[in-house]
Amino acid sequence: MIHEFIFNDPPTPECHASTIAETPGGLVAAWFGGTREGADDTAIWCARRDDDGWGAPVQVADGRTPDGARYPCWNPVLHQEPGGPLLLFYKVGPNPRTWWGMSLRSADAGTTWSAPLRLPGNILGPIKNKPLRLAGGDLLCPSSSEGEAIGPNGIRPVWEAFIERTSDGRRTWTVTPALNAWREIAAIQPALIAYPTGRLQMLCRTMQGRIAACWSADGGRTWGKMTLTDLPNPNSGIDAVGLRDGRAALCYNPTSPPLDAWGGPRTPLVVALSDDGETWRDIATLEDAPGEYSYPAIIQTGDGALHITYTWQRTAIKHVAMPLPRPLPKSEGAGTPLPAR
Repeated sequence: MIHEFIFNDPPTPECHASTIAETPGGLVAAWFGGTREGADDTAIWCARRDDDGWGAPVQVADGRTPDGARYPCWNPVLHQEPGGPLLLFYKVGPNPRTWWGMSLRSADAGTTWSAPLRLPGNILGPIKNKPLRLAGGDLLCPSSSEGEAIGPNGIRPVWEAFIERTSDGRRTWTVTPALNAWREIAAIQPALIAYPTGRLQMLCRTMQGRIAACWSADGGRTWGKMTLTDLPNPNSGIDAVGLRDGRAALCYNPTSPPLDAWGGPRTPLVVALSDDGETWRDIATLEDAPGEYSYPAIIQTGDGALHITYTWQRTAIKHVAMPLPRPLPKSEGAGTPLPAR
């Protein structure tokens, strides 16, 4: 297993919300960094990795608008199109309730980037985690919104998860209805997994202390009822990936918040595997010291390895590469439920 920081000399005081993709030119990572999360100087930074390691971080986008205003950038998401450009989605705006979707493209594996392009209409793009390219060519972007409602007990967050879908190279889009009943499960930042059976699974961060899940049997056009799993969640970002051997990998913080708190500890940070998306078992602990180790991004590269990036104490982005364990026979405990914590 390889543990390494993407940079040794931080280009900004704080950084967060990394993303990673494999390109024909090697690994590329991106994140947002600035004085602090939500500050107007928060921009999108990118670094490339070759045989010699990670190159120096480069700022590739900021929140400047044509009228001269500047807003913070948020949550970059990288996606390598098969045989095409490397896409970088991100958000710009004063806060997650009012931000809008932006994108860049690179034809040279992240060395140079196009001018920023605002996504059409109210399309936000993938909100934290990578899109899923279906066999027929459709691109599913796991997205969500963070609104507010005023009720008898004051202002209440309205968190809703949905899918943005494009079939023509991001020229036109369709959007599903919200896939969660927000009064029951406040869910954002979906991660998508495709299984060999053809079913798709969505896993979401929630305010309910557990990861939520729902399933689709028709390529993401319709989804079943979202329910809470047994997997803990401290109201912090997760990510997951479907593996080529049919299993799925999940990276998350296996802690839960107190019921009267906004969120719980963002440590430890672990990787879990599942054969079916229903039962999960831990296979590796990436961090377990006090502090924040959060917002993972996870991919499987062409050599079969898992690559994960995540926020390290809000001051650095860490990269972990690990070989994928072989499937265990049932007699060795495969498919056992994740133990309660």
